[in-house]
Amino acid sequence: MPGTYDYGDAEYWDARYLEEAGASFDWYQRYSALRPILRKFISSYSRILMVGCGNAHMHMDVRDMSFFKDDMFDSVVDKGTLDSLMCGTNAPLSASQMIKEVHRVLKPGGVYMLITYGDPSVRIPHLNQLGCCWKITLYILPRPGFEGASCSSSPRSVLESIILTKNGLLPSDYVLEDPESHYVYVCKKMEA
Repeated sequence: MPGTYDYGDAEYWDARYLEEAGASFDWYQRYSALRPILRKFISSYSRILMVGCGNAHMHMDVRDMSFFKDDMFDSVVDKGTLDSLMCGTNAPLSASQMIKEVHRVLKPGGVYMLITYGDPSVRIPHLNQLGCCWKITLYILPRPGFEGASCSSSPRSVLESIILTKNGLLPSDYVLEDPESHYVYVCKKMEA
């Protein structure tokens, strides 16, 4: 079927990067859109692990990062890696393994920033799995270039977080301006 892609398959990515050799592409959001959130939660002195860094020459499996010590990083940034795993075989197991590894390599108080298409109903259950203790703050950004009619008289600030219900869902009266928005979960690792 034209227009469908197997984002969960390593062969898809190998072929894509060969075809687009040397080209740069920012998944989901450009730095300029994420800058206010990144700067608010991640210090310029932080030791940062960027998972799923695209066509780099060095690669790793985010489901097994045993070569990294526990509590090694101040921050982990993910722009679509978890989403790719969710498209693959054994998606729930792969997602669970990745989240556990991210939690393990983060220092207490460290931040996992997940930029995803996954709304809270499908991402919070993975984030809140047994053994992971997070304080989660959610931001919602429209796709780059989205020009919808704003439903409110005052547009929401990028730095205005969304208060989730106690079940980890969007409030029932929340209006999503762009139906294909990107969700930015800022997950602060808490002491167990």
